[in-house]
Amino acid sequence: AEDPERNFMPSTGRLTRCITPEQSASVRIDTGVVEGSEISMFYDPMIAKLVSWGKDRQQAIDTMQDALDGYVIRGIQQNIPFLSALLKHPEFIAGNLTTGFIDDYFADGFESISQEPEAPLLMVAVATELQFRDDRFAATLHAGDRELNQSEYVVDLNGKDYEVRIEQKPEGSTITIGDTALDISLSANAGKIRLDGKLDGSHFTIQADRLGINWKLTHRGCVGIARVMRPRVAELNRLMPVKVPPDMSRFLLSPMPGLLVKVSVSEGEQVKAGQELAVVEAMKMENVLTAAQDGVVESIKAAAGDSLAIDQIIIEFGQAS
Repeated sequence: AEDPERNFMPSTGRLTRCITPEQSASVRIDTGVVEGSEISMFYDPMIAKLVSWGKDRQQAIDTMQDALDGYVIRGIQQNIPFLSALLKHPEFIAGNLTTGFIDDYFADGFESISQEPEAPLLMVAVATELQFRDDRFAATLHAGDRELNQSEYVVDLNGKDYEVRIEQKPEGSTITIGDTALDISLSANAGKIRLDGKLDGSHFTIQADRLGINWKLTHRGCVGIARVMRPRVAELNRLMPVKVPPDMSRFLLSPMPGLLVKVSVSEGEQVKAGQELAVVEAMKMENVLTAAQDGVVESIKAAAGDSLAIDQIIIEFGQAS
């Protein structure tokens, strides 16, 4: 229970979903939590140990990747996307490991959304199939016995558009993405997150979460945000203004849920980049929060002893004089 996109800060909360991969002679899971368990700020954040076996290193890695694809955790942040990305790294595959591996090869941090999907067409195909199922169901409701057997879409995957045509077949669908035709069969979703299927005969496991009008797809440590649209809707979507996120650089935010042990500055005080501002305790560890840049403390929004939520404002800054 940690967030690799926040420098592996611990994550706390309730496991709203916890679905483990199937154990076998090649996959073992050691765990002490179940769906509904609470990951507290006061104890070790470990969820499970996942162990794989193979006749050689590559087979063991492949087995581990498949198991991670099928491990569903919701309600808290976890390191599964990072572990999947780690398993794909050439130096890890070669067995060239040191205690400085993360510092050496992930020096700029980790972002699952920025990882280039190793199979973007798989994500496009899955999103299209899921949307097509929804549209077919809606068409049946509105048009009685008339079925929707084919359709055309534009799929926006992480900001890149794909023109797609889908046609229903007796055992799945044929999806044409550009000039590439793919046969896909997918397990019935019916609200399920973990989906199994075949793409041109190759088995895959993928996780799909509905986020409003988008699909969030997770596979092999990569996250794809897919929006499946009719061509005309896609044209109009390109004209929509981009919402600019609010500027939060004027605030010191709690990077994790925890206990505010102390605030090291006072209102009106000028601070320098790197100066200690506050200390937050979580998972038996004290985390020192420092200033990212020079500034002046305008107001203090929390006091020692407060329980903090993630991204809760601790300090607001003005401009240094």
